[in-house]
Amino acid sequence: MAQKSPQPATPREKQIGFREFVLLCACLMAMNALSTDPMLPALPAISLDLAIPQPNDRQLIISLYFLGLGLGSLLFGVLSDRFGRKSVLGWSMALFIMASIACAVAPSFTMLLVGRTCAGFFAGASRVVTVGIVRDRFKGDAMARVMSLIFAVFMLIPVMAPSFGQLILWIAPWRWIFWALAIQASLILLWMLIRMPETLHPDNRMRITPRALFATVGIVMRTRSSIGYMLASGVVMGGLIGFILSVQQIFFDIFDAQAFFPIGFALIAGSMGVGSLINSRLVSRFGARRLSQGALLIFVLIALVHSIVIWAGRETLFTFMLLQAMTMMTVAFTASNFSAISMEPFSKGAGIASSFQAFLTTALSSALGTLIGRAFNGTTLPLTLGMLVFGTLSFFIVVWAERGKMFTRPNMSSLRDIEFKALH
Repeated sequence: MAQKSPQPATPREKQIGFREFVLLCACLMAMNALSTDPMLPALPAISLDLAIPQPNDRQLIISLYFLGLGLGSLLFGVLSDRFGRKSVLGWSMALFIMASIACAVAPSFTMLLVGRTCAGFFAGASRVVTVGIVRDRFKGDAMARVMSLIFAVFMLIPVMAPSFGQLILWIAPWRWIFWALAIQASLILLWMLIRMPETLHPDNRMRITPRALFATVGIVMRTRSSIGYMLASGVVMGGLIGFILSVQQIFFDIFDAQAFFPIGFALIAGSMGVGSLINSRLVSRFGARRLSQGALLIFVLIALVHSIVIWAGRETLFTFMLLQAMTMMTVAFTASNFSAISMEPFSKGAGIASSFQAFLTTALSSALGTLIGRAFNGTTLPLTLGMLVFGTLSFFIVVWAERGKMFTRPNMSSLRDIEFKALH
């Protein structure tokens, strides 16, 4: 059957070019990195100011944000399928800004945690609605490549974020990190409102009914590749969340490298940006499945080598940074590709599917990452063993999702959007 040629873009859809589209989507998805990574160097100051009793308890500032993010992710994609991407994203970002301001003026640790949970809840829209926007315009390997480009730009934020947080701490109290976050989010919101068109076609709007919701979720649950890659993504990303929760204590308490922390974190996180850029160049040639499955095997191998280094008593700041940077580069290959593979079947109901995907992966990764964070014992072993176990489990889930047929490339996708030609 001949494929339908893509409909020409309306003048409104021509309002934003491809490069600006990628950059704006990256900034929207970077809201979560902006909400977590600048806090890392400030955790000791927050702990002292708000009298947090246990060192590991300050991890709640990060982990409860991810809890709210998972819950919010379940809602906003559904709403965007009914009311459109732009309006839902706009209102949720405005509420996120208010929650960030509440964190800036929080009088106690409890109120700060409430504000962080609410901020994570409303930030859920910036993730799932943005994925829905990308899925509205691309699919298959084309979507994987666009997502890789978005992640490559997006990763510039966590590279600079701890340094940004440290810079604020040099000139102002920790509360100004939240004020700065509110200002940044306001600027991104204005950019989105002015430049981003509504990408959801009227024919693909869905009524919010239990039947529609359960129908789409039912398709996800029955589609082995979709649910399998969602689960695999959530499990392997548990290692990343564990890293975020543990990294400040690792640099400060194990290696006594407080001053080097922003640079060290930037070098490790920067490897994810490099990995995303490489993936964007290779995915059209080799396919999302081949690259992500190979990267997952390398992830497990690196975690195994790192565990042996620790057991042998050879762990240093250099070995930690080198092996973690290599690990994060492989994560870049799994993150965008797993997301694109799991979203392949959904042109209608992409928002609901994206919501379910984000909720499931965030809930899993947050729970597993929290286990790693709470297990911190003054060594890097809990983090490395956690990554080894989660990577291995994720690989077996992928084998199940593919029915044992690994490194294939089914349904090779053509580049269906005119804007995508800008890449060549």
